Amino acid sequence: METQVLISESYAEKYERRSHSVGVSMWHFEWCTKYRYKMFRKDEQRALIVACIRRAASSHGIKIIELNVQPEHVHCVVGINLNLSSAKALQVLKGGSAYLFFRANEKSRLRYPRGHLWSPGKFALSLGFIQVEQAKSYVRNQDVRHGSSAL
Repeated sequence: METQVLISESYAEKYERRSHSVGVSMWHFEWCTKYRYKMFRKDEQRALIVACIRRAASSHGIKIIELNVQPEHVHCVVGINLNLSSAKALQVLKGGSAYLFFRANEKSRLRYPRGHLWSPGKFALSLGFIQVEQAKSYVRNQDVRHGSSAL
């Protein structure tokens, strides 16, 4: 019983404290480009979408813990506020990053004339403190799994 108390105390400093809530919500998200087009094969495209995702996340208080962009899909581990649902966080990340990506790279509009960079599908998995390291390792090792180079 004392071991459980010590474990929970060690994570106490990691909790987010607000005026009416205490806690943390960590998620593993994955989403794909529309039609699985390999839009991020080039390093400059990959770097641009990483910057767009990070900017969209920071403007809405989403903390990106780990991020990996493959040629046709994205993996990320994020921490979100308790007042933000996972669906809303994905909407912000996908919509905001697509908007910023098309503004910075207008040529990509030739492939997606309607401005829909991401497919409507998504994957979301809630994580606890124990699972975060496993999820970070999984996201980090996507390059090895898919045989592509890391950023």
